[in-house]
Amino acid sequence: MPSSIWRGAISFGLVTIPIRVVTATQSHAIAFRQVHLADMGRIRYRKVCELDGQELQDEEIGKGYEVSKGHLVEVTDDELADMPLPTAKAVDIVAFVDADEIDPIRLGDSYYLAADGAVAGKPYTLLREALKRSSKVAVAKFALRGRERLGLLSIRDDALVLHSMHWPDEIRDPAELAPSAVDLDDDEIERAMQLMDSMAADDASGFRDDYRDALEEVITAKAEGHEPAPAASPDPKEGRVVDLMAALEQSVSKVRESRSKDATVHDMPKRPAKKTTAKKAPAKKTSRKPRSA
Repeated sequence: MPSSIWRGAISFGLVTIPIRVVTATQSHAIAFRQVHLADMGRIRYRKVCELDGQELQDEEIGKGYEVSKGHLVEVTDDELADMPLPTAKAVDIVAFVDADEIDPIRLGDSYYLAADGAVAGKPYTLLREALKRSSKVAVAKFALRGRERLGLLSIRDDALVLHSMHWPDEIRDPAELAPSAVDLDDDEIERAMQLMDSMAADDASGFRDDYRDALEEVITAKAEGHEPAPAASPDPKEGRVVDLMAALEQSVSKVRESRSKDATVHDMPKRPAKKTTAKKAPAKKTSRKPRSA
């Protein structure tokens, strides 16, 4: 079990649930150090004042906010500590909503909430089971790293999960990003749907980071003192297919070849093509259940 980020309590109505907050995800990305190529010495960064050129220690460094170009004002740690932050040690549930009402673009990092002590067991289970039966999620306020945040409580297996959420005004309007109106054949849309069906999977748990695997092999070889094996050459790219229907047909054929014999891909019925004008529509919220992982 990873160490706790902080300990506090979930509160809704008069119910209080002591909890420990732990990260729900972990990064397996490979990190590099900057080195001097002549002797492989590590490159270090020093904190230097741009006015007097002095190298500073951590205790000499504070926080400043730039109110205008070149004009900074100091904000002290004591002033930040005195700011009202009622959710500093609480996940304060403010509403319960249907899960499909949450736009996935608003979801951020995820954290597991562990019951903290024997006294937390019953109210923790109570909230979990109520969320399961109602198919709802809880919108909550909480504080992390010195600022108040909006969050979403959902369930993964038998654990409560807290997802950080962007505030509504943090989401950019995508209305201007949609392309101009184009003409599409019904057959083209149905062929695209057929391609989607042929690429369907039960879940997204079976994928691996091939780049990281290859990079680990390179690092292992170098650490053992020998040159890594040359990487396999990628398949040559085929010529660009301009015709959209031809591209869809080729894609379906490739899926047929790569999938097992159990995969079923039905031929499209032949019928006269109808023209459909895809009009540019206003931005619309995506409706689907948020995933905890």
